[in-house]
Amino acid sequence: MKKLLLFVIVLGAAAALAGWFLSAPTRLDENTVANLGPGDPVNGELVFWASGCSSCHAAPEAKGDDKLKLGGGLRLETPFGVFVAPNVSQDPNDGIGNWSVADLANAMTHGTSPDGQNYYPAFPYASYARMDLADINDLFSFMKTLPAVGGDAGPNELAFPFNIRRGVGLWKRMFLDPAPVVAAPVGGEDVDPAIWERGRYLVEGPGHCGECHTPRDFVGGLILSDWLGGAPAATGEGRVPNITPVSGGFGSWSASDIAYYLESGFTPDYDSVGGEMVPVQENMARLQASDREAIGVYLKAIPAVSGAAQ
Repeated sequence: MKKLLLFVIVLGAAAALAGWFLSAPTRLDENTVANLGPGDPVNGELVFWASGCSSCHAAPEAKGDDKLKLGGGLRLETPFGVFVAPNVSQDPNDGIGNWSVADLANAMTHGTSPDGQNYYPAFPYASYARMDLADINDLFSFMKTLPAVGGDAGPNELAFPFNIRRGVGLWKRMFLDPAPVVAAPVGGEDVDPAIWERGRYLVEGPGHCGECHTPRDFVGGLILSDWLGGAPAATGEGRVPNITPVSGGFGSWSASDIAYYLESGFTPDYDSVGGEMVPVQENMARLQASDREAIGVYLKAIPAVSGAAQ
């Protein structure tokens, strides 16, 4: 009996040690970031809007220049608890004014804070991990031009065990993957690969469309076999629509219809954008027309999903 008890204790200690090791936050190689050079704030502004930074970090219903005041505070009510979008303005105390480009890159691609903690994936770094470091460098340059906003946005409101950040490291081991979700265009030989790949980059990376339009499993990981096939709303009630090329509804839209919707907010039936898609569309309207067209081309040439998880 004593030997069995000792074995259980040793096994438990080994499991705890393995869990501690596997959950450790990870970072980019320092030389990778050091070799980036100066960023381009003009492209960085486009990356800012494509990434939807203001949608979470500006004040709700912010308009005009107020969208550039990133004081945070948006409350995201989820089955895991309430996540509060932090202050990411240039305030050196309450925001990220003291961050380096390496700090931003590690946050966006590895979900790791400057002080070595795991960020919760309410911050969509699982998508941002697919971004080019050059774009993150440009984004950093643009964000340095934005105003400082004082005030701490407040803490997350999470119960045990979700309040243990270290455990997020195990989640990242399972779901943080910089590889593309869709390897190649589907359903047509007339697709321009370069345009499709640009659309893939925007949708799967900075646009983080899958974070809302793809269903999740019981631990909050995206079910990639149902990529963009629609999902229960992560916050509140309702359902986020299927945006794959299925028959009827969104699937009947052309690539040009999608591009026009992202530019104008009007559907082919002259209905207008609504709900949580409003700020997304407003962000996409600031992109170059070729980027909106590329998004349309990508969405028309991915696997159709007809029975996504409910």
